[in-house]
Amino acid sequence: MSVQSIAYPYRGGANTCGYCSPPGQRSEEETSYQMASLHAIRLSSGTRRSSIQTRSKSEEALAQVYDFTAPGKSVELTSSYVVRRWNRYILHGQGEADAMDVEVKRAKGKDNAAFDMLKVIHAAEHDFLDSASQSPKHKFEVVLEPSSYTEEKFDLYCKYQRDIHNDKDNTIRGFKRFLVETPLQEEPIPYPADPPSHLPRTYGSYHQLYRVDGRLVALAILDILPNCVSSVYFMYDNLWEHFSMGKLSALREASLAYEIHKAGVPEMQYVYMGFYIHSCQKMRYKGDYSPSFLADPETYQWYPIEHCKSLLEKNRYACFSNPSHCIQREWNGEDLPEDDNPEDSQMAEIYIVQRGSRGRLVAVPLITSSVWTISEVRTDFYACIRGLGLDLAGDIFWAS
Repeated sequence: MSVQSIAYPYRGGANTCGYCSPPGQRSEEETSYQMASLHAIRLSSGTRRSSIQTRSKSEEALAQVYDFTAPGKSVELTSSYVVRRWNRYILHGQGEADAMDVEVKRAKGKDNAAFDMLKVIHAAEHDFLDSASQSPKHKFEVVLEPSSYTEEKFDLYCKYQRDIHNDKDNTIRGFKRFLVETPLQEEPIPYPADPPSHLPRTYGSYHQLYRVDGRLVALAILDILPNCVSSVYFMYDNLWEHFSMGKLSALREASLAYEIHKAGVPEMQYVYMGFYIHSCQKMRYKGDYSPSFLADPETYQWYPIEHCKSLLEKNRYACFSNPSHCIQREWNGEDLPEDDNPEDSQMAEIYIVQRGSRGRLVAVPLITSSVWTISEVRTDFYACIRGLGLDLAGDIFWAS
C-alpha cells in the first residue's frame, strides 16, 4: 500500500459565498477534509484546496478543468484580444476604448497571424522586453513566489472583497488561513534540464503577483501540481476591472502550465479552473475556454462542457454520466439522492493513525479503531470517503 498523505476530516458549516450567496447570507457546506501532502490532491476526483466539490443550497458546484494539449484545440473567444489590449496599454499607454477599437478591427482581417499564446502573453512583460529597443509606457512585472503573507497582499484582498463581493469582515488570520497557509509540501519538478528562470522549481503553493509601475494590481493564488496548475483564487484592484483581469489571469495560468509542459514535464497538461456553477453569472466566463471539461458529480469522470450545458440549463442537479439522475425541481434540502455508505468489508484498506503502546504512532483499520464507535465521527468519515471514493480514500492515512 503506497500512502503519501494524511487527511483530517472537518465538520461542515455555514460560510459566505461571494459568488452565489446574497449579501449577508450564508450557504451550507458538507463535511470537508484537509490533505497534508501534495500527491493526495487528486483533482480527477473534483477536489481542490480550501474546499471540496459538494452539493450546496445554491446549486451543484462542478469542478472544471481546461486541457491545453488536446489536438486541434486552443484558447478561444475574445481572450487573445484581451491580452493584446493589455499589452497595448502597457507598451503604448493607449486607453481601453482606443485599444479595443484597434483590436476589433484587426480581428476582422483575413491576414492576421495565428495567435501565439506564449509570445503574446509575455510581449509586454518587463523581464521579456529588449531594453535596447523597447521603451514601454508602463512597467509591467509578474512575479511567481511561494505563498506568503504581506501587508500589501492583505490590503489588496480587503479592497477586492469589499469592492467586488461586498464583504467587509476580513481579518489577517482569515486571509492567512484562506490563501496563505497550505497543506502542500514542496517537491522538485522533474525537469530534464534547467528550466527558464521564470518557471517554478518545485511543486507547491504559490502567489503570482501582477505589478504595474511598482504597484500590486492583481494576485493569483495557485497550486502547482504534477499534472496541472490549479487556480485557487484570483483578486484584483477594481480600478483595473475594464481590462478583464480574470480572463487575463486565466490565459497566464494556461501559459504557465504550457511552459512547464514544454520544459520537459509531459504530465503537466491541465489548468484546473475550480468550480463552475452554471446559474452564477460571475462564473459563466469559465465556459468561454475550450477545450474545457466538467467533473460528473457521481462518477468524477470528465465531460466536455459543451455536452453538459443542455443538462445544466434544464436541471438544478445535473448528472452527466446518468441523465436519469438529474433533478429539475427546486431542492428543499431533503430530496437530493443520497449516496449509500460503503459496507465495512469495502473499507478494509482504509487506515487511521493512532497512538499505540509507548506513545508510538501506528496505523490501524479505520473500522476497528476507537473513534469508529463515535456516531459523529463516522458521519464525518463517511462523507469524506464518499467524496473521494474508496480507491483514493485507501491511498491516504487518516487522522482524527
